[in-house]
Amino acid sequence: MAESDGSGDADGDAALRVNAIVSLLVDKGLVDMEALDGIVQAYETKIGPHNGAKVVARAWSDPDYKNRLLENSNAAIAELGFAGAQGENMVVVENTPEVHNLVVCTLCSCYPWPVLGLPPTWYKSPPYRARVVRDPRGVLREFGVELEEHVKVQVWDSNSEIRFMVLPEQPSGTEGMNEADLAALVSRDSMIGTAKVIVPE
Repeated sequence: MAESDGSGDADGDAALRVNAIVSLLVDKGLVDMEALDGIVQAYETKIGPHNGAKVVARAWSDPDYKNRLLENSNAAIAELGFAGAQGENMVVVENTPEVHNLVVCTLCSCYPWPVLGLPPTWYKSPPYRARVVRDPRGVLREFGVELEEHVKVQVWDSNSEIRFMVLPEQPSGTEGMNEADLAALVSRDSMIGTAKVIVPE
């Protein structure tokens, strides 16, 4: 289920196929390579999980912002300058010691691109989309997340109308850290709910 489970070769094969298709489209004049490079650069530098990590870090650092984020996610995210296609209707759900949130799109791969970038391969896979609703704890274990029995797992189904993002629990001992250092701790998977935020030893 997790990306590390034999996905390396598959990712390599997919990259070769993509490169071949791009070369063919460019040769036939159907794709402008400069425009394509601009799109890729945007997702590498302007759009992606580093945006979501900044949202999380601000919420951890500023209780008023956190309240705004949970009450009106779109407006609070826009305060930091993040908005756009696939992120028009956002809802941020908070992980707590009692509740662990997990996001899926059971129909296709609806995903909040402005704050999380491109969806990971496993997020779009039929096994993840089918199993996470039936056996969320089992799926989480495959990602290395073990939850205590009292913790409720809440699964949120993103769709074309609404997209969800998880506000992970802030690790203890990080309360005095600045936002940049906090953001560096936050992974894409923790904002989907398939990981927790861990402070490196």
